[in-house]
Amino acid sequence: MRLNVLLTGTSSDSHTWNLVYMQLLIEESGHEVRNLGPCVPDDLLVRTAVGTPTDLIVMSTVNGHGLTDGARVVRLLRGEPALRDVPIVIGGKLGVAGDSGPEGVQALLEAGFTAVFGDDEVDVALFGAYIDSVAARVSR
Repeated sequence: MRLNVLLTGTSSDSHTWNLVYMQLLIEESGHEVRNLGPCVPDDLLVRTAVGTPTDLIVMSTVNGHGLTDGARVVRLLRGEPALRDVPIVIGGKLGVAGDSGPEGVQALLEAGFTAVFGDDEVDVALFGAYIDSVAARVSR
């Protein structure tokens, strides 16, 4: 199944190379990507996710504010009835002090993320397998 993937940076993250890389990686797997880019305001992300067909939301962070920015926006996304069951993942540098550890990952999962690819899990194969598992579950 070809997924409609919404790719985004966090509101405070101005890095772009990670988003370009992620877009190419996801597209090479045969999926459609809408890349919102860096420094995406929370309300724009929520409006776009609600207003367009979205099978998966991928949030990437490099600046280390994934724990705070990610937790805040995923709660807003999960507050939308249309997005309650949409898989939402985050990956990259989650904490400014280095590895966010299992506590940081758990906090993001409890906030509403479906999966967290943290600082020490930069594994393209693992991420690809996750996307394949989402595609296998999606039916239109």
